[in-house]
Amino acid sequence: MYEKTFPNKRFKHTLKFLKKHIDNSESILDLGVKNPFSEIMITEGYDVENTKGEDLDEDRSTIKNSSAEVVTALEIFEHLLSPYEVLKSIKANKLVVSVPLRLWFATAYRSKTDNWDRHYHEFEDWQLDWLLEKAGWVIKDRQKWTNPVSKLGIRPFLRKFTPRYYIVYAVRNPSNQ
Repeated sequence: MYEKTFPNKRFKHTLKFLKKHIDNSESILDLGVKNPFSEIMITEGYDVENTKGEDLDEDRSTIKNSSAEVVTALEIFEHLLSPYEVLKSIKANKLVVSVPLRLWFATAYRSKTDNWDRHYHEFEDWQLDWLLEKAGWVIKDRQKWTNPVSKLGIRPFLRKFTPRYYIVYAVRNPSNQ
């Protein structure tokens, strides 16, 4: 319905993946402050609560106290020092995680002006898989997509066929409950 008005390809793919695995009758805790994509989820009929902007490396009380059935962590783990601790504190049994992938032809993202917009991790798909497995999650589905840009040059050309985003649907491993 709103896919033609999305500001980018990432939102379109993320919503399609979310709808494939999460029924809109399931409550969601979206890690991070309210954002354009959490607004899209609400518009699509999902019951979404966001964390309040607290440093999730230091304060995981909102996660621990949530009764949501699903947690979404959409492009937040690269900003955390310890996503493992966040994953371990989740009580929900379903998880949707997306991360920007490490690009072999580009340096790690680094903001010198914004203290929040820093990447402590640049994931490859297998690294996120291992992190989820170690934290007690079983991956049920995954997808990657590219993020081409309308510029000239070698990097823009490589972005046309090099996956930039990785999304995973996982469930809690029953043996870890």
